[in-house]
Amino acid sequence: MIHAIALLGECIHDEFRDDVIDFLSRCQDPNGGYGGGPGQMPHLATTYAAVNTLITLGGQKSYSTIRRDKLYSFLLRMKETNGGFRMHDGGEVDVRACYTAISVASILNILDASLTHKTGDFIVSCVTYEGGISGEPGSEAHGGYTFCGLAAMVLINEVNRLDLQSLLDWIVFRQGVEGGFQGRTNKLVDGCYSFWQGGVAAIIQRLPLDATECQSYAGSDHADSVGGISSDGEDNLERTSIDTDLAKPIHLGHGVGSEHEAERSNLSDIGYHFINGQQHASRSPLFDSMSLQRYIILCSQVEGGFRDKPRKGRDHYHTCYCLSGLSISQYSWTRDFRTPPLPGHILGPYSKNLVERIHPLFNIVIDRYYEARHFFSGL
Repeated sequence: MIHAIALLGECIHDEFRDDVIDFLSRCQDPNGGYGGGPGQMPHLATTYAAVNTLITLGGQKSYSTIRRDKLYSFLLRMKETNGGFRMHDGGEVDVRACYTAISVASILNILDASLTHKTGDFIVSCVTYEGGISGEPGSEAHGGYTFCGLAAMVLINEVNRLDLQSLLDWIVFRQGVEGGFQGRTNKLVDGCYSFWQGGVAAIIQRLPLDATECQSYAGSDHADSVGGISSDGEDNLERTSIDTDLAKPIHLGHGVGSEHEAERSNLSDIGYHFINGQQHASRSPLFDSMSLQRYIILCSQVEGGFRDKPRKGRDHYHTCYCLSGLSISQYSWTRDFRTPPLPGHILGPYSKNLVERIHPLFNIVIDRYYEARHFFSGL
């Protein structure tokens, strides 16, 4: 709910903000991590939600409630010998756990080699024959797990190990004739995948591609399918060359002391360089952004909230992720993260329908991300 309010550009009143901070403080386990409520066992999903909420609220009062040392110990305790993470003590090991752990550690500037060790191996073992990523080895490729796997691989600087060509092939065909995305092959579209699948396309869009061979998949005069593939779509997919070396070497800031601090700063800076690095070429979206906006606004929106699909009820979950997907689609044509989109890339009235921009790896409003990074990079 807090993220949805931030996406709409609305302010959160001080009293409500303080109440949320107090509640989340009571959800924080003495040994690290956050539970779903006071006294509940810490869980990686609720830890991810709590940390992102506190970052979205912003300010030193909010940030200082996060016990980073205890949280690091919790993350390390969830680490498995195969490189994956458990969601909680005795819980399942899956790609979702990898992402939530890596994302939290990255944005709090506590990510190090102990946490990333063999995580890439586990995620690669979950890549399926379709090109997407499953929750665990041997399962079916799924939009949520694919986002988690790809984002985590970027954050640990191992995205070069993924077959991005096959992943791109899989993702563009998940956009249905309705304009929305399906989570798996042969499933119905669902509003929440506007972010989970749209976010995958947005991340790949910022990875280094051969610009001379990367044809416009969507939004061009030649696009004739909802997925945005041009009339010779299969040929384009075969021609597109993807250079999967993520980034130039990351330059550390001044004042880095020990070798461990240098390593930690190097890893935690990847999210910043991903959206600010000059090596990323500008290119067209890899999906049909206007069709996705139509599905979100015309089909998923109902009585002020958002839903899975028509005839379903609205809820906070779909409201959050439909708005995140709307942000992804609205800003998919902009060159950098501080440039607003052109009116022609926004469905409907510009001033009414434009939402805030998010960081595609963390799903946090971009201004709140910069503020949090400035705070935690100094610790």
